[in-house]
Amino acid sequence: MFNFEYLTFPGNGVHTVKTAREKKVSLIEKLYNTSDLSKATDHWRKSYDQFDNADICILGVPSDAGAGIVRGSNWGPLVLRERIESEYFDLGDVKVIPHLIDDRYLSKQALIDLQKKNYNGLDLPVSALSILKDVTSTFFKKNKSKKLLCLGGDHSISRPICESFLSEHEDVGILHFDAHTDLMEERLGISTCFATWAFHIANLLDHKKKFIQIGIRSSAYDKTHWESKIGLTQYWTEEVKTLGPDEIAKKCIEQYKSLGVKKLYLSFDIDAIDMQYASATGTPEKDGLMPFECLVILNLISKEIPIIAADLVEVAPFVFYPEMKGKVIEPETTLDSALSIINFLFDHWRS
Repeated sequence: MFNFEYLTFPGNGVHTVKTAREKKVSLIEKLYNTSDLSKATDHWRKSYDQFDNADICILGVPSDAGAGIVRGSNWGPLVLRERIESEYFDLGDVKVIPHLIDDRYLSKQALIDLQKKNYNGLDLPVSALSILKDVTSTFFKKNKSKKLLCLGGDHSISRPICESFLSEHEDVGILHFDAHTDLMEERLGISTCFATWAFHIANLLDHKKKFIQIGIRSSAYDKTHWESKIGLTQYWTEEVKTLGPDEIAKKCIEQYKSLGVKKLYLSFDIDAIDMQYASATGTPEKDGLMPFECLVILNLISKEIPIIAADLVEVAPFVFYPEMKGKVIEPETTLDSALSIINFLFDHWRS
């Protein structure tokens, strides 16, 4: 169903040579009891014999080419997988050429050269987000009942996933947790990056109020600006603190139902959570949501409107901020926060 030319086994999407190879090998040994890359590839491809029986799938997108201030989220999928205890089917990783984000930014000749180098000339996408669009389009088209969690990677990955999801599902709402709005039309002339994905997805919806953002607190403009300009709904962190997560969830449910939303796509940026619980990320922000507040909101909303697919992004395990030294144990604190969201999703999908 998927093309193994542009996918690889879990953890192998991060490009390494000799440097940092041991980080990749540790996951390979855990999953396949071998450090041999060829054997790991064979084991992973053979696992696809069981794909039809899978209910919950994970796809790794170890790309930070669309990141903002600090990179490092390309290691998120590998390190998170090492800690996930629940059972799931692993689709593997999107193969990532670290310098590329989307084929739309490549010249015709560059695309031909890259296809020749990487696919023996086969006409296949080469950039992470272009591959991701192809994979998720196929997934959502042919697997209506399966649930998908994409592990990023930076937040630019949400655009192709959401585009694929919206093209195959009706009566959909978008639920977005983040410290930042990601509502720029373009950034330095680039329309596909961490700061622009939400703008473009909101504009694909038949009603902008089907897009709700929670946890916003770092923006050049206030809530009134974004809600009037884009037409979506925001609940900034201070509102969550004032009204309480239960009330925020109630408002979201009422709004979604009034618009006929019957299923949700969740995009969760780990920096929605306060930096004392999530500082191993590119742009940690103080005065954020507590992990339990996120879980209360997610739990209450999902009981009324099911989450069908999701992404979890911006976990950067090897990024450390000096001001947090002695206050948290990183990356463990951030990974624990991320795993709480993953475990919630798995429990939701199995209930």
